[in-house]
Amino acid sequence: MIELSDRLNAMEESATIAMSRKSRELRAEGKDVISLSLGEPDFYTPEFIKDAAVKAMKDNFTTYTPVPGYDDLRLAISEKFKRDNDLNYGLDQIVVSTGAKQSLANVVMSIINNGDEVIIPAPFWVSYIEIVKVSEGTPVIVNAGIENDFKITPSQLEAAITPKTKMMMFSTPCNPTGSVYSKDELRALADVIKKYPNLVVVSDEIYEHINFTTKHASLAQFDDVYDQVVTVNGVSKAWAMTGWRLGYIGASVRIANACTKMQGQFTSGTCSITQKAAIAALKADPVVLEDMIGAFKSRRKLVLDALEGIKGVKTNVPEGAFYVFPDVSSFYGKEVNGAKIDSGSDLCMYLLEHANVALVTGEAFGDPNCIRISYAASEETLTEAMNRIKVALEKLS
Repeated sequence: MIELSDRLNAMEESATIAMSRKSRELRAEGKDVISLSLGEPDFYTPEFIKDAAVKAMKDNFTTYTPVPGYDDLRLAISEKFKRDNDLNYGLDQIVVSTGAKQSLANVVMSIINNGDEVIIPAPFWVSYIEIVKVSEGTPVIVNAGIENDFKITPSQLEAAITPKTKMMMFSTPCNPTGSVYSKDELRALADVIKKYPNLVVVSDEIYEHINFTTKHASLAQFDDVYDQVVTVNGVSKAWAMTGWRLGYIGASVRIANACTKMQGQFTSGTCSITQKAAIAALKADPVVLEDMIGAFKSRRKLVLDALEGIKGVKTNVPEGAFYVFPDVSSFYGKEVNGAKIDSGSDLCMYLLEHANVALVTGEAFGDPNCIRISYAASEETLTEAMNRIKVALEKLS
């Protein structure tokens, strides 16, 4: 039998993808499963972006692209950084990749050596841990509980830093919690970061525009840590372009060049048609997203109101993204009809089997007390799903 690599065997499958696959299998069997497991907007890509893609094909942009991206796209990204984030990144500081996930992997693999420590606040996006492991780094988890809105404090960050610390990875707005770091909170973290000039911080801002606060804040806005920060973003979430696969970074020239070198040996440049479509998205005024953001805000209220009506569920109020991350640990140790609930995984399987609703366990995101509910679905679908969840949870004794 052919042996697979230790690297692969050590890697966990994405919990979100696994639950989505399970949902599809059950639907194929004829079951009425509502999946609230994937982080994918239920909106279509805007027409003006699709029109740009069609034009690109007609104009024969169908050949290999430069590894870091077309210059006109990187210029559009540079202008977007300045317009939306007050960040100054030149073209030589920007690298376009096949999705923000590849951007993250490029950065980690370009910087982390065997045994280097990477601080990851929990809850975290599922792929952070696996990317670090593949890069032979050591994840150092810093727990941020629901009482602190799932955000770490400066003292927690400083306590986690050791001589082996080389990187920190976090997201704002956060997947899976929806928590958003304010400008003041980021400034306090920057006061710690600047003490350690060899510390690189990867700031994942892919949910930037799905933000219910006054204004998104970027860590790289602070001059005293600017060179230490890699800002990661993309077009998947805000512009409903998940299938187009385009992410990008803004970073120091040294890190940008390293990522270009890494990418050049794996995928080369991102799809030409996607790049031209992304230019249209990035040049658009974000005000056109207001209807979508308003819809997500309304859905958030629907889900939170429903959860508040379920005894034993504890929630915070997420200020961004499209997730709620409730603490459901009060149900652990309970059972119904022989189904024993000892973990978030058990509870998610119980809800899948008894309520036909697919969610993702918080264990995958570093918090075993919670589960993740994506509200990237219609209000009608969410209402039905939450009713099913309520009925199923009330049966637990």
